[in-house]
Amino acid sequence: MGHKIHPIGLRIGVIYDWQSKWYAEKGQYTDLVQEDLLIRRTIAQMLPDAAISRVEIERNASQVMVTIHTARPGIVIGRGGQRVDEIRSRLEALIGKRTRVNITEVPVPELDARLVAQTVAGQIERRVSHRRAMKQAVARAMQRGALGIKIRAAGRLGGADMSRKAVELVGRVPLHTLRAEIDYGQAEARTTLGRIGVKVWVYKGDILPRRERVEVGEAAEVPAEGAPATAEVTGDASAQEG
Repeated sequence: MGHKIHPIGLRIGVIYDWQSKWYAEKGQYTDLVQEDLLIRRTIAQMLPDAAISRVEIERNASQVMVTIHTARPGIVIGRGGQRVDEIRSRLEALIGKRTRVNITEVPVPELDARLVAQTVAGQIERRVSHRRAMKQAVARAMQRGALGIKIRAAGRLGGADMSRKAVELVGRVPLHTLRAEIDYGQAEARTTLGRIGVKVWVYKGDILPRRERVEVGEAAEVPAEGAPATAEVTGDASAQEG
């Protein structure tokens, strides 16, 4: 039996950051987690056709900042910002806290795993062949610069009596490499025969750690035993004493 790990959760703190940023006092953690789930669920219900990739939440002492990453910012903003005002008012009424809503556009939707999964699931709901939908999504992602993509659909594919799975893989998807930028997303297609799950992995390249170059000058004196050493840092920083 395989023990699968969420590709993004495995890389949090290494190359990815948290989607919820706040600190909870003792006894408040559970309530704040439930608030985050409520916020994300409400936004998904109010904007079902806005192609939302993810929702980031940041809290401080006075307000809650909600950042919506979407491929269709015009739908989220609305005419004259009316839709944003409705979302903010709804969230403030639900959680009882001052809320600020920011909208961020997803630059390349074809490389966003969540949006790719939603696209494939939507095509399956419209009775498009799952093989055709998966092949088209893979081709678009590779054309936009992905180094690898894997799509897995499972359920009663094609109206089969028993559930089965179909996998489309192009390129390479190194799931065990922590520095590999693997975007992961999933969606569900609600069909008359049942639900079909779609999972997508997109490999965009490696993110290497940044290191500052430190060189010891030629004229640096060798410190005596027990004395602190002095090194010259080249680059934008000035000389620092260690």
